[in-house]
Amino acid sequence: MGANNVYASVKSYSKRGRLLKKADFQTLAESRDLEELVTRIKNTIYGESISDVAKPYSSQKIENALRGHLADVHYSIAKMAGDKSIFNAYYMKFIISNLKSVLKGKILGKSQEEIESHINLRAEELIKQRDVVLKALVAKDLEEAVASLSSAQFGEEIAKAAALYNDKKNIQIFDLYFDKILFQNLGRAMKNTDVSKLIGMDIDFYNLLSVIRGKFWGLTEDQINDLIVSATTGASRELLGRMISAGSVRDAFNELSSSKYKNLIPETENELDAIAEFERAFELEIYQSSLRSFSKMFNFATIIGITKLTAYEVRNLAAIAYAVEQKIPTEITMSKLILEED
Repeated sequence: MGANNVYASVKSYSKRGRLLKKADFQTLAESRDLEELVTRIKNTIYGESISDVAKPYSSQKIENALRGHLADVHYSIAKMAGDKSIFNAYYMKFIISNLKSVLKGKILGKSQEEIESHINLRAEELIKQRDVVLKALVAKDLEEAVASLSSAQFGEEIAKAAALYNDKKNIQIFDLYFDKILFQNLGRAMKNTDVSKLIGMDIDFYNLLSVIRGKFWGLTEDQINDLIVSATTGASRELLGRMISAGSVRDAFNELSSSKYKNLIPETENELDAIAEFERAFELEIYQSSLRSFSKMFNFATIIGITKLTAYEVRNLAAIAYAVEQKIPTEITMSKLILEED
């Protein structure tokens, strides 16, 4: 392990020690309103990142500020680490998330101002790539936004997503195709055996969910196959093929019974609920795996692990902000978070 990675690993351990505990999330979730929540967040390591959030507070403003913080954390760790390819692949998540918001906003007929309130360009600013998102943002409609991205490195996939959306009229198709861009890059970057387990789980998560969702939406086998990125040992091309050919969503899930993910097969009969149950179970598995990456010091996996754990932490905080805003009971909020088991 190079000197850069050793230093990044030590920094990762330091950040791991500063992650919020379950009790911290409980206290935040018990806030009576957003004003109280912001005051309580200011007493955590996220204090500085939300200090510029202007009143009147909204969960969207809070989430945007937190995402800016996440971009800073990710960028600083990537700068310290020696192997940039994996971090560059993960970092693309920020840009993809913004582009998803822009294109979905165009479909829903939202104004430029409305869409802007849902994006944070801090990640793009750090790598000087604001133009990619801004061009799509100022486009007059979906068609023009897609055209503006045609020369981007992932323009072809976005054009495919737009074509399939026009056929199926399902806005979530953009989620899948944008995720495909992310995981394709991740698959190409996954040469370091030290982290193949962690990254492989992410790729499996994407591939398996793409197959299940594709079947649920009634996509053809060819359309589902087009979504698949490089297979791993955890979810081989053969297993994915059997799932794609299965007669129903339930049959597709049952194909997992001979895989390493057999414990994640949902018991719920309702297809939509089963997909949600599977998604949550898999995310908890990825979360636990990220925690386990800290079992060995000076390990490149810890550097990946901390970026993933910080991302889950920010997601939890955003979920709490939304729940406080909507007056959702604390126990329901806590049950939805991705947290370390007691």
